[in-house]
Amino acid sequence: MNGAHAVARTLLASGVEVCFANPGTSELHFVAALDDEPELRAVPCLFEGVATGAADGYGRMTGRPAATLLHLGPGLGNGLANLHNARRAATPVVNLVGDHATFHKQYDAPLESDIDAMARTVSGWVRRCDAAATAGSDVAEAVAAATGAPGRVATVILPADVSWSDGGRPAPPVAAQPPAVVPERTVASVTAALRTREPAAILLGGPATREPALRAAARIAATTGARLLCETFPARLERGTGLPAVERLGYLAEGAMAQLDGVRHLVLAGTRAPVSFFAHPGLRGPLAPDDCLIHTLATAADDAATALGHLADMLAVDRPAVLQAAGRPVLPTGALTAETAAAAVGALLPEGAIVVDEANTSGLWLTAATAGGPRHDWLTLTGGAIGQGLPLAVGAAVACTDRPVLCLEADGSAMYTVSALWTQAREGLDVTTVIFANHSYAVLTMEAQRLGTPADGPARRDLLDLSRPALDFVALARGMGVPASRVTTAEDLTAQLRKAFTEPGPHLIEAVVPALF
Repeated sequence: MNGAHAVARTLLASGVEVCFANPGTSELHFVAALDDEPELRAVPCLFEGVATGAADGYGRMTGRPAATLLHLGPGLGNGLANLHNARRAATPVVNLVGDHATFHKQYDAPLESDIDAMARTVSGWVRRCDAAATAGSDVAEAVAAATGAPGRVATVILPADVSWSDGGRPAPPVAAQPPAVVPERTVASVTAALRTREPAAILLGGPATREPALRAAARIAATTGARLLCETFPARLERGTGLPAVERLGYLAEGAMAQLDGVRHLVLAGTRAPVSFFAHPGLRGPLAPDDCLIHTLATAADDAATALGHLADMLAVDRPAVLQAAGRPVLPTGALTAETAAAAVGALLPEGAIVVDEANTSGLWLTAATAGGPRHDWLTLTGGAIGQGLPLAVGAAVACTDRPVLCLEADGSAMYTVSALWTQAREGLDVTTVIFANHSYAVLTMEAQRLGTPADGPARRDLLDLSRPALDFVALARGMGVPASRVTTAEDLTAQLRKAFTEPGPHLIEAVVPALF
């Protein structure tokens, strides 16, 4: 058995069932190994950033890592932005990065690069395989590293001769590090802070945005009067009718500071103290008030749900959690805007949907419009590196074949990884994509206004405008095998959403909306 076969069998034995792949010459022995291991599903991606983003979506929905197969340093480099997002989401991902044969590296061939250094920028664990005999054990440890709390990106660098050489041995699974138990004294300290009845807020993130933790936190908030918040960009937020309603921290620093204004105690569960996304003249970086006391109940590596339950017990909470009531917007009519588009989505959102939100400025009304809809998951742009939405939807759809996926995508962001549509068509994935086509990088126009830069210079017009020519997403989608339509009224959007939600396979709707900024 060669090293590549040992790697494939070890992945399967360790619970890895999917490989999002864009291979090159150095990875062809592993491709051959996949032919002999049909249970390890190979999903082709035309760009490495799609493969890494899809692995992120898969991991968020299953809690288990998918593998990626990337070609040397340039292939890893193409996937870095979405690995950055996966790192911020604490998603388990296992990267297999092919490299030149060990004896060939001395020649500095054209594709030679420092893969190890590149991998460390986004990985919590990196290892270079030295021999076919140890490749299996290296991969088993990588899977354990990826799935240990908190989840992380684990990268295995696999030289070509390690893959093709005999002597490979599959390795048994390695136990992953479970979430840490929060000490009693920590829970007692937070209990004391909340018992003061001074103004308080609970900020949830990471695993604390799932149902068990949400319910415990909501009970605590109802009893103590603490405000219940979650991260601006949660990796996976469970929401909808019957679940606790959680307010997301604002993206703009001014808004987030207003939400936290007057808070004396900020309790963190599964997240860190919030800071502004960017520096702005006259604004401070930390978002909590200067006199706010910050209490870390649980980090992302801790068992936040159990800690919140323990906190509720110590506080002897006596009020039920405030749950989201059912309620949908009325189907909109007339002009199509970001607001009427959100109403259409909220009115028609299917039961059990997985919503991937990279709508950016066009998504300002989506949260409110969907809050009272049927239960669903909401996946967001955790690391801020745009081009995540379409690949994330691929991974979520591969992970959850029995659930509809709705990808709400800004036009500028979509172009980063538009080839994900081809993978959706190739795999027959049940993804409905709505492209909000405002023909601009509107978020940058907004930020320029906040920074006070010149309002209408030629460089700004050229660099933030996405017309001249206007992008044609209908043609782009159809060219990759995805049925597509363009809508300009609320009624048209409603009709196309109904059609997409009732027909199998991928669909794209280009929703032409005005820019907000």
